Amino acid sequence: MQLTSDAFTNNDAIPVRFTARGGNFSPPLAWSEPPAGTKCFALVCIDPDAPRGTFTHWVIFNIPANARALKEGIPPKPMLLDGEIQGSNDLGDLGYTGPDPPAGKPHRYFFKLFALDTTFDFPPGIAHAELRARTPGHVLAEAQLIGTYGI
Repeated sequence: MQLTSDAFTNNDAIPVRFTARGGNFSPPLAWSEPPAGTKCFALVCIDPDAPRGTFTHWVIFNIPANARALKEGIPPKPMLLDGEIQGSNDLGDLGYTGPDPPAGKPHRYFFKLFALDTTFDFPPGIAHAELRARTPGHVLAEAQLIGTYGI
């Protein structure tokens, strides 16, 4: 399984429109065919270079198994039309929050997609750590796309 974006390539700069200094839109993402038995996907975006430790920018799960993309600008709603549920980012908000690192060396932003063999009955607002604590044994495949951003 491979994760890509029309907005940036792996290890390249994330355009400003997808950052907190721009439009704060979630970037468009697409992925290749998952393994057999996939029931849904979960996606997280994390910044391991944040000053206080890893910062979660996005948690979204129960993405339907037949989905192969997330469009640009997913609204910060608890539940989306296709049944996707959004968790909390580390600002305490639902949905995506774009990069906004302090001045200095660019940070890396890891978009991680997980193909899962089950769906989850978690409420909106679940934190990244709680979601990941419940996925062991359910991950069929993973894909990753890294973007960078700095000021």
